[in-house]
Amino acid sequence: MPARHRRLAAAVAATASLALFTSACTGSANNGATDDPEADTRITFWHGWSAPSEVKAINDSVRRFEQAHPNIKVDVVGNINDDKLNQALRTGGSKGPDVVSSFTTSNVGKFCSSGAFADLGPFIEKSKLDLGKIIPKTLLDYTQFEGKRCAMPLLTDAYGLYYNKDAFKKAGLDPEKPPRTYSELLATAKRLTKTKGPGYEQLGFMPNYHGYETTTEHYLGSWGPSYFDANGKSAVATDPAFAEMMTVQKKMVDELGGYAKLEKYRTTFGDEWGAKHPFHTGQVAMQLDGEWRLGMATDAKVPFEIGVAPMPVPDARAADYGKGFLSGTIMGIAPQSRKQNAAWELVKFMTTDTEAVVAFANGIRNVPSTFGALKSPNLKFDPRFKTFLDIAQHPKSNTPAGAVNGAAYLNTIQDFALQYEKGAVTDLKAGLERTARQIDTDIAKAK
Repeated sequence: MPARHRRLAAAVAATASLALFTSACTGSANNGATDDPEADTRITFWHGWSAPSEVKAINDSVRRFEQAHPNIKVDVVGNINDDKLNQALRTGGSKGPDVVSSFTTSNVGKFCSSGAFADLGPFIEKSKLDLGKIIPKTLLDYTQFEGKRCAMPLLTDAYGLYYNKDAFKKAGLDPEKPPRTYSELLATAKRLTKTKGPGYEQLGFMPNYHGYETTTEHYLGSWGPSYFDANGKSAVATDPAFAEMMTVQKKMVDELGGYAKLEKYRTTFGDEWGAKHPFHTGQVAMQLDGEWRLGMATDAKVPFEIGVAPMPVPDARAADYGKGFLSGTIMGIAPQSRKQNAAWELVKFMTTDTEAVVAFANGIRNVPSTFGALKSPNLKFDPRFKTFLDIAQHPKSNTPAGAVNGAAYLNTIQDFALQYEKGAVTDLKAGLERTARQIDTDIAKAK
C-alpha cells in the first residue's frame, strides 16, 4: 500500500536521519521496565500507515488488544515516517511513543546497535517465548543485529512475479507456465514486447533499477548472496552472486531496447501506488512486486487475468525456484518509555498471537509473520495469494544482512549498479571492488 511500502530512496532518507543518533540514545529493557502491566495505564503507539483501509486494520488490531487487556488503553498515532520517529526517539519526553513501528527492515542494524529501539531480550525471556517455533527464521534474522533483538516482525512482504495471462496467450505462450529462470524471463519478455515507433506499445518486463521495485536488493533475492564475509567485510566483490546478478540484469536492459529507450518509456508510467501503474494499464506484461500488488490490481479492475508466481532464479540454481525476497514491518519499544512492560504486552500480542496476526493480515492484505498464522484456517486470501505464503516459508527466501549504518551499504550497491546498467562503468570486477571498499569504509566510520 502507498504509505506502507518504501523504495530504496526512502531508505536513504531514513539512514541519513538515523545517523543523528548518539550514544545518549541507549535505552534498554531495564530502564523503563518497572511499571506494572496489570495496572490501569495508557500507552502510545506510533505507526506509519495512512491509507484509510490500513488505518482501519491497525485500529481494529489495537481494539482487539484492548479487549484482551482491558487495563491498558492505547493512543494510536499514524502516518509517522522514520524521520519523525527518529526525532521523537532522540528527544524523548512524556509526549513520545511507547511502542514504535517502522517499514525499513534494512535499518534494524542501526536501531539495535544505537539503542534507538529497546532490547527485547529480557521481555522475551520473561514471557518464555521460543521464537524459533513461532516465527520463520528469515524474519527473526532481520529483526535482530549481532545477537541483540530490538524488534519483532509485524506481517511480512514477499516479492514475486506478476504476469498478464491474456498477453501470454496473445504471444502464443502458455499462461500456466511463467518463466522459472532468468534466461526464460528474458526470452519471455522479448516475446511479450511490442515496439511502437521509437518506443513500445507493450514491454515484456521493465528491468531498469529505476523501475518500480526492480532494485538491486530485490533482484538479489533470487540469488540469496552473503552481503558480508565471516570477518564482517563486504562480500560484494567476493561473492559471485553480485556480479552474476548485475550481468544478468544488464543483459536484460541491453536486449530489451537499451537503457535510454527503457528510461524514456519509464517516464510514461503512472504512479506506482495508483490505478495507472504500468502493470495495471498493460504497459508492462510482467512485474516484480510484492504481495500487495494483487489487491491493488484487483481494486483497479484490470481488464485481464493476473498470474502470480515466484521470481525466476539463476539458471544454475533452478532447484531453488520458489524462494524470494522478504521484508516487512518491524515493531519495538521506545527506550525512553517508562511503561515498557505494558508496551511489551502490545508488541507481544500484535506479533505473536496467532488470531491477532491473522486478523491484521486479513485486514491489510499482507503475508502473516508467524507459522501459526500462515497455517490458520481463518486466513482469508485470494487463491493466487498462496504463492506469497509459500515464498514466505521457503527455506531459501532471504533478505539483506543488517549493518550498523542501516541501509547505507545497500544504497552504495545500488548507486554502483546504476552506473554499470547505463554503461557509465564497464569494468564490473573493478567497480565491485571499489564498492566493497566504500562499504567497509562507511561501516568503519559508523562504528
